[in-house]
Amino acid sequence: MKGRQTNLIILMADDDEDDCMLVREALAESRLQNHLNIVTDGEELMDYLHQRGLYTDPQVAPRPGLILLDLNMPKKDGREALQEIKADPKLRQIPVVVMTTSSSQEDIDYTYSLGANSFIIKPVTFASLVEVMRTIERYWLEIVELPLRAMGGRHGEQPNQNPAN
Repeated sequence: MKGRQTNLIILMADDDEDDCMLVREALAESRLQNHLNIVTDGEELMDYLHQRGLYTDPQVAPRPGLILLDLNMPKKDGREALQEIKADPKLRQIPVVVMTTSSSQEDIDYTYSLGANSFIIKPVTFASLVEVMRTIERYWLEIVELPLRAMGGRHGEQPNQNPAN
């Protein structure tokens, strides 16, 4: 098994302030050292990913290595944002974990058909949320190999754009 991917940026797209606070606390409780950025709607998510509007500075909006995506957000919902992310060659390699209150089989099937990497129903209790965050950490940050581009290159540098080098 490989080492921890400690420079991974996690981007959470969720309009529920309480859920965002609980995820932040659950990450701290699970001792996740990776940085969490939060956006509150699908349009803001896409602005962040394309570094436009409030997110033109790469220091403010570094490329995430993992997206936690709620489906029910204002302006542009998670389904629309997921479709855009997975259709964009520059973004499609970023793993997207749908984390939502919906347990609808239709939502599950649809988001997987769009390219979601996982579908998690938000836990009801804080203890369960901490366990989910630990599982996400273990799977996405310790077990799987992510593309260098999703990691921002090794040790935070930008990946080599010329594959011949």
